[in-house]
Amino acid sequence: MSELVTIFRTHSDVEASIVRGLLEANGVFSIVSSPVTHSVFPLTVNELGEVRIAVHPEEADEARRIIDSHRTELTTGQLVRIRDEFDALQRAIDYRFRDRGLLEHAMTHTSRANEDVTGGVVDNESLEFLGDAVLGFVIADTLFREFPDWDEGEKSKVKASVVSTASLARHAEQMGLGDHLLLGRGEEKTGGRFKQALLADGYEALIAAIYLDGGLEAATAFLRRELKEAIDAGSAQTFAPDYKSALQERVQAIGLALPEYRLSGSEGPDHRKTFTIEVVVNGEVLGAATGRAKKEAEQEAARLALPRLDETA
Repeated sequence: MSELVTIFRTHSDVEASIVRGLLEANGVFSIVSSPVTHSVFPLTVNELGEVRIAVHPEEADEARRIIDSHRTELTTGQLVRIRDEFDALQRAIDYRFRDRGLLEHAMTHTSRANEDVTGGVVDNESLEFLGDAVLGFVIADTLFREFPDWDEGEKSKVKASVVSTASLARHAEQMGLGDHLLLGRGEEKTGGRFKQALLADGYEALIAAIYLDGGLEAATAFLRRELKEAIDAGSAQTFAPDYKSALQERVQAIGLALPEYRLSGSEGPDHRKTFTIEVVVNGEVLGAATGRAKKEAEQEAARLALPRLDETA
């Protein structure tokens, strides 16, 4: 077998991942190597070592052509780094990462990590866990400080609505987070970019990445800016709408049988299980949603069913 040819060198794990993905998308198989051991949280490789991308000799010229065609050229003619695939996301969240490897880590779903043969890609599950804790703390702290007269039940109800899977997924959709998720081929084919559970998990991982990169102050500023509308709704005592009741009243008003909610699937280990609920009206599935609690998924399914019921009525 011919010895592989190194066609790209960088001191950034993120840039190496971008280049490798670019080559793979164009049908060129590559190998990534580095003398620096990868950590749980990917860090930019410093002067102690560089990341190298190598290909088969017969594909070396084509690989270089692909890479050159995606470089950004300054007016001086100087070539700079491959463009940042997460630049649009950083603009959307109004936060610029010092270590963009953290952002890449936050966007890496386990399906992508499982398909990587180098062992250098780590999924975002640990970041999800940390992000969930940061999110819960920031929202609890905000409610404690801004609404000292509320009782525990009122604070808990608002907090639950703000941090629910459906709520986080909607915020993720608004910033286009799904477009930036790094998914495996199987998850990509099954619509992973639009799955509520994946969007919510990615959102939590993003929170953790901001926290690790900029500290609690940066994470708090991001969350209070992002979730201000939901928190303001709570301050006016306008809690999350009861979509199930609204759907029930609507079907009764038009003479149909009561909605039926049925479990269509569940995923994940017991401590992180998500449930998919379908709502059936008059024998037709009008809405389906995924949540970490069945009641949460039922509410979101009912919300999705209401406009469809009006269309079919």
